[in-house]
Amino acid sequence: MNTTTSVSPDVIMELGLGFQASKVLLSAVELGVFTELAKEPLDSDTLRRRLGLHERGARDFFDALVALRLLDRQDGLYANTAEADVYLDRGKPSYIGGRLEMDNARLYPSWGGLTEALKTGRPQNEIRDGGDLFAALYADQAKFKLFLRAMTGVSLPVANALVQAFPWADYRTVIDIGTAEGALPVAIAQAHPHLTGSGFDLPPVQPMFDAYVRWHRLDDRLRFHPGDLLKEPLPSADLLVMGHILHDWDLDTKRQLLTKAHAALPKGGALIVYDRMIDDDRRENAAGLLASLNMLIETPGGFDYTGADCLGWVRQAGFAEARIEPLCGHYSMVVGIK
Repeated sequence: MNTTTSVSPDVIMELGLGFQASKVLLSAVELGVFTELAKEPLDSDTLRRRLGLHERGARDFFDALVALRLLDRQDGLYANTAEADVYLDRGKPSYIGGRLEMDNARLYPSWGGLTEALKTGRPQNEIRDGGDLFAALYADQAKFKLFLRAMTGVSLPVANALVQAFPWADYRTVIDIGTAEGALPVAIAQAHPHLTGSGFDLPPVQPMFDAYVRWHRLDDRLRFHPGDLLKEPLPSADLLVMGHILHDWDLDTKRQLLTKAHAALPKGGALIVYDRMIDDDRRENAAGLLASLNMLIETPGGFDYTGADCLGWVRQAGFAEARIEPLCGHYSMVVGIK
C-alpha cells in the first residue's frame, strides 16, 4: 500500500513551521501594530511609516496578519479584528499583550534550547548556569516590569471567568498568592463589592501592585501584603487563591505550599488553585503539556500537572473537601474546603 496517497503531511508541516506565525504575532505586538490601528484604520504606507518599518516586507507582514485573522483590510485600509482590538491595544485595560511581549523577549529565544533542556533537565533562560529565576528577573528593572505585565496578561481571561464561577457571596476576604500587579484581586473586587483583600508577593512588587490598584480605584479595598511564600507562613483570609504558582515548583515544594495554605485558612475557608491542568489521560490538553515543558525551560524543578494530581495533593494537605471544575479555555480550578 502506498501510504503517501492516503495521508497528508500538511499537519506535520503546519506544526513544524508554526513558529513563523507565532513570530509574526509577537513582532506585531512588539511594534505596536494593534495599538496604532486602534486609533484609526490606515493604509499600508501610512501604517508602515508610523511603525518605522522598511518598505520591503511591510505589506507582506500586514497581509500575513490579515490571513491570520488578526487584522482586517477593506478598501486598502487595515483595521484590527474585534479580538485584536479588545486584547492587543495597549491603551485598553483588557490588554493581554504583556504576556506576548515577554514571550517575544524571553521565552521565544529560550525555547530554542528545548532539545538541550530535554537532554540535560536544566533551564535554558537567565538561570541556565544556576541561580534563582525571580532574583534574576527582579534584578533587571526592564525584565521585572515585563514579567509583571505578562502575569497580568495571562491572568485577566482566567480572572474574568473566575469571578463568575465561584460562590463569592459566601466569603468576605480574599488573598491572591503570587499576585504580581494584582489583576485577579482587582477583577474579583470589581465584580463583588462586598469583598476586601490583598495580594501577596515579594516586596519589590508592591509599587506596581499599588499603581495598578489605584488605576482601578480600588485602593480602599485592596492592599499589598509583602512576603516570601517559600520562607514565611501565608497570610490568613477566608479564601486564598494560587494561580500560576504551583507549576513553578517541584513536587515537595508544591505539597509544602498547599500545607501552608491549609494552615492559613480558618475552618470552612477555601483554597482555589488554577492552572492549565493537564487532562488525566495526558492526551488532549496540549496547552497544559506545553506549559509543563515551559517550566522545564524556565525553572529548575517546576512542572504542570493533572487535575487528579492536584486533587490528591489538596486532600493530602488536610482539606476536608476537594473538587475540580473547568474555568475557561484550557484552564481548570481545584477548590479545597478546610
